[in-house]
Amino acid sequence: MLRRLNPFRGLPNPLEVWAWGMYDLANQSFSILINTLFFAIYFTQHVAAHTGKADLYWGIAVSVSNLLVVIAGPVIGAVADYTGAKKQGLFFFYVLCVGFTGALGFVEPGAVLLGMLIYIGGNFSLACGENFLASFLPEISTRQNIGRISAIGWTMGYLGALLILPVTLLITGLDEITVDEFRRVFVLAAVWFLINAVPTFWFVKERKRREQAPQAGSLVAIGFSRLGQTARDAFRYRHLIRFLMCFFVYACGVHVVIYFAGIISMREFGFGPFKLTMFMTQLTVAAGLGAALTGVYQDRLGHRRTLHALLCVWAVSTLGVAFAPREPEHEWVFWVVSNFVGFGLGGIGTASRAMVGLLTPRHKTAEFFGLWGLAYKSAAVVGPVLFGAVSASPLGMRWALVMVSGFFVTGFVGLFIVDEREGSASADEAERLEASTFGPPPTEQPQRP
Repeated sequence: MLRRLNPFRGLPNPLEVWAWGMYDLANQSFSILINTLFFAIYFTQHVAAHTGKADLYWGIAVSVSNLLVVIAGPVIGAVADYTGAKKQGLFFFYVLCVGFTGALGFVEPGAVLLGMLIYIGGNFSLACGENFLASFLPEISTRQNIGRISAIGWTMGYLGALLILPVTLLITGLDEITVDEFRRVFVLAAVWFLINAVPTFWFVKERKRREQAPQAGSLVAIGFSRLGQTARDAFRYRHLIRFLMCFFVYACGVHVVIYFAGIISMREFGFGPFKLTMFMTQLTVAAGLGAALTGVYQDRLGHRRTLHALLCVWAVSTLGVAFAPREPEHEWVFWVVSNFVGFGLGGIGTASRAMVGLLTPRHKTAEFFGLWGLAYKSAAVVGPVLFGAVSASPLGMRWALVMVSGFFVTGFVGLFIVDEREGSASADEAERLEASTFGPPPTEQPQRP
């Protein structure tokens, strides 16, 4: 029985897949404790509260960090593919993110500019590292199990969040959080990331060999040159491009949940620190379940069909949050509906990442996952800003959530023009042309049906 529950059962490279997933587990300390919960609250309530524009400054920091990723992400990915140095790139941004995360513990109340700069550096490093991590997925998987392995990583990420949230309560307690307690949480986030990501660098292998570099030109120029070639190859990978366009639209809604979940629960439903932590724990459990079930069924149902089902869950559940009663005696409605939001959050992440991997030839992994990161971070710039604008207007928070549901409906419709079979066949053809640039995969790559 226990053997059947082992998520790594039957994989040819279980240790490497586990080590790859450990990075997702490790970086949740930044995603949950910094982005969604404690630093956002600390910055708006303590660091920038005296300015009267705390939400604006927080929004600027979030947008700038994601804008930097939009600019740099594809170039970093192209350079990594050209040099065969994805693992080195991942390690570089891992060290940067750990450093910036720990430095947040030294941001004192009133230090607005310092807090913004450190956060921007940390969030930028986190996102660039995620791009490098995702680019290993087609190399450690086969076409038949890519959805399962993607789900393992995503589920381990939510497991990391589930493990670290109760630990933070040991620091903050159940009452109002003090400034010193906030800052200790940021140091905890850095230590958690530092320790738990170590297996990734021990056991994940770098398979792609360095390509012969031109006699002249910097790596940045080479990166831009490869991006230009990617644009010229757009017809061959047209289904990937179509998917990324759809992904951008519904990712706008996903980012609203990431950056506004705490704000919505506190402002609309009056949650204090303890309820907020319990709410995020529930959301994390539901997200982990969503990621795990997606991994089990995605390869059987098909990638597009799975995404359609998850987008339906998203659209209905965000409408549920929008029209849930705000009275304390009906608070249970919000708790119930939020389970579906969490389920959709976990499922949509692993399903989208697996779809990109399915449509990507292995010699373009870092570059195309850089494009995936570009679409995702572009959505992080656009979605939260639109949500904030509508929420601040006479329409209010409720109709802003209706708009978010519209993002998911639009993505649902757009996916009908994405043909996963034709797209994966194009990736196979490109791989055959570039086969000489790769070492042997974990197992022989079976042909697609």
